Amino acid sequence: MKQYGLYIFDLDGVLYRGDEVIHETPEAIARLKERGALIRFLTNNSSKTRRQYADKLKALGFSSTENDVYSSASATATFLQQANARSVFIVGEEGLREEIETKGVRIDHESADWVVVGICRSLTYELIDQAQDRIRAGARFLATNLDATFPDSGGRIRPGAGSMVAAVSAAADKPPDLLIGKPEPTIVKQIWADTGVTPERTLLVGDRLDTDIQCAINAGCDSALVLTGVQSDPEHLNPKPTYILGSAAEVV
Repeated sequence: MKQYGLYIFDLDGVLYRGDEVIHETPEAIARLKERGALIRFLTNNSSKTRRQYADKLKALGFSSTENDVYSSASATATFLQQANARSVFIVGEEGLREEIETKGVRIDHESADWVVVGICRSLTYELIDQAQDRIRAGARFLATNLDATFPDSGGRIRPGAGSMVAAVSAAADKPPDLLIGKPEPTIVKQIWADTGVTPERTLLVGDRLDTDIQCAINAGCDSALVLTGVQSDPEHLNPKPTYILGSAAEVV
């Protein structure tokens, strides 16, 4: 594997599963930094703020700051601010809410011109009903990401935001108007704008073909699929990554 100037790592299933660190990944990232490479973290999971993800990474042994972390929640908040959204109805968790409020966007579940759906562990029939009713009334429908599942500790696979988006979409009889997270290349392009690194010098490391690897293809950079998350079978891969690794530790 050639060396890159910028490594973008997904989190769930790549660096950790739940609160379990995947073998030797903190040491591998430390070695990349010693070589002079830039490290950024990119997650589709909208449940936490960037600061919370940075704190979790540090607690698990990774060297990181809030500025190193990019997420579908923070990117959604930035988009809504730039779009001059007046008010938002959220199907999601506190991290998504905090990121949106930080950008000065009002959260109003009575009258909203946007409905934002991310991972929501407290999803109820009533919440789906309210969301689809607002979409049918004309509110625009934004999905933070479409990951149907995500890997957790103990080898568990749990429902992801894509499952919640599918429920709201089916009830509203309408697909999302906008998708923010991977496989859309929006956040990767923002990382390039912030770091000044070119696509040719970037490697995106992830565990999902449909989000991580497709995102790299859409953005125009190399990719590495690790077999520690959702995708564990190295055969018959579509789309095809640039590299297939047993774990993220193999990037060094």
